[in-house]
Amino acid sequence: MTFLELAKWRCSVRRFKKQQVEEEKLLKILEAGRVAPSACNYQPLHFVVLSEEKIKARVVSTYSESWIKSAPVIIAVCGDHSLSWKREDGKDHLDIDAAIAADHMTLQAAELGLGTCWVCWFDAMKCHSILKLPETYEAIALLPLGYPEKPCDPRRHDKTRKELRSLVSWDRFNV
Repeated sequence: MTFLELAKWRCSVRRFKKQQVEEEKLLKILEAGRVAPSACNYQPLHFVVLSEEKIKARVVSTYSESWIKSAPVIIAVCGDHSLSWKREDGKDHLDIDAAIAADHMTLQAAELGLGTCWVCWFDAMKCHSILKLPETYEAIALLPLGYPEKPCDPRRHDKTRKELRSLVSWDRFNV
């Protein structure tokens, strides 16, 4: 499968089978996050793998949608603001580093036949407390992970995505 084919196969999965994720696959997904680039190679990220039902249920309570309960694993993508690179104007690149790592993990999951969904609309402060993160850390995204109930249709992009020509300008911005 080419990279573009893989990118088209990845989709947001919100219904998971009641099948556990094999440790070998989970470790490959985490490795994909580990090798993701970060600004100045500062590597300010930390991944909290949630598979034990009691702690997973507490983290699930930080999100308002019930579908997340069906995921056998949730990866909390967290990062340390004290370690992240800041641009000269003060912009903190922690969110960007986390997004790159999460994207690597979602694509690796898709290659392994697993599904994920980015969850960013959750109570980050409550999650911070539940996970007992240090003060300088932030819970940035939750990645529910498991075997999808039904596969994604890679052709959906033909109807649901903007055309390339509406997203690209050459040499200067124009719409």
